[in-house]
Amino acid sequence: MPIKINQIIQFLETFAPSAYQESYDNAGLLVGQADTTLTGALITLDCTEAVVEEAIARQCNLIIAHHPIVFKGLKRFTGSHYVERTVIKAIQNQVAIYATHTNLDNVIYGVSHHIADRLSLKNIKILAPKKHLLMKLTTFCQPADTAAVLEALYAAGAGHIGNYANCSFRLTGTGTFLPNEAAEPQVGEKGQLTETKEERVEVIFPARLEGKVMQALHEAHPYDEVAYYLHRLENTYQQVGSGVIGTLAQAMDANDFLVYLKDRMELPCIRHTALVKPTVQKVALCGGAGFFLLPKAIQQQADVYITADVKYHDFFEAQDKIILADIGHYESEVFTKDLIASILSQKFTNIAIRLSNINTNPVNYLM
Repeated sequence: MPIKINQIIQFLETFAPSAYQESYDNAGLLVGQADTTLTGALITLDCTEAVVEEAIARQCNLIIAHHPIVFKGLKRFTGSHYVERTVIKAIQNQVAIYATHTNLDNVIYGVSHHIADRLSLKNIKILAPKKHLLMKLTTFCQPADTAAVLEALYAAGAGHIGNYANCSFRLTGTGTFLPNEAAEPQVGEKGQLTETKEERVEVIFPARLEGKVMQALHEAHPYDEVAYYLHRLENTYQQVGSGVIGTLAQAMDANDFLVYLKDRMELPCIRHTALVKPTVQKVALCGGAGFFLLPKAIQQQADVYITADVKYHDFFEAQDKIILADIGHYESEVFTKDLIASILSQKFTNIAIRLSNINTNPVNYLM
């Protein structure tokens, strides 16, 4: 059965939901039509004219990039800028372009976790978990109906906390209500005050699933008027946020660690501060431009913080409290291609998934 581009997008967004991209970002389908039949997917860090040409040559009508080629609004398509030329070439050759950017950065098993895996870190956690992404639903059921209502809520995505599923809280109490003549009460009679044994049921769920969870509640709950409360929580969501932190199985000499980092990430060079830590074991990192997380790395007592795009004066902010290492933007994220391919291969085994052979790094080094 032919695979549509939209099926690829939907599956990727179960892993890295678009709701988790930053407000300034432009992830998603940027060029093309989602209902087009897929001929092949080419995965790249950046989408350039050369990458579009490669997709055409390799018979791929979908490019999946980490960085969005269109980041700001385009007012003209005259071909005077490389972004315009790339988009024009893609449209002319019916090649779709999809970007999974900060949403892939922000999920627990995303870009930074993939780097941590390359470094064989253990006990990996989000460095800066985000707030206001969780909601709590409180509803009330007859005890005999609680199990069915909870099952529906779980199926809709509620009740998942870290490594635990089917999480809820239940408390038995007394519910009271007075049905009017238009009501269809499951318990009691119209016009009569009723007291009944009920269970208060509470579950937590990601805010992005609110519509799905509420639909499940109303479909599964037998009451004609479902009583419930919704609260957006202050809790940090440990599965979503920026950067990661983990530990090496054994502490390493600081210089040896930098050599190890250079080898594992296939780096031409590393810019770093003084080796103020004699050994390294706790490692914090963020793919791409992650200097903003340096205070978090220091606060969590990491020995080293690895990221990219660190400016000259920013290196002083390490304040001899941590080793700050800049490994380059392209170098820190190029292996994201492998991550995206591995995600797709979990579901799609009968489609052409290609990794781009083009080095899109605009920075060159004279060694």
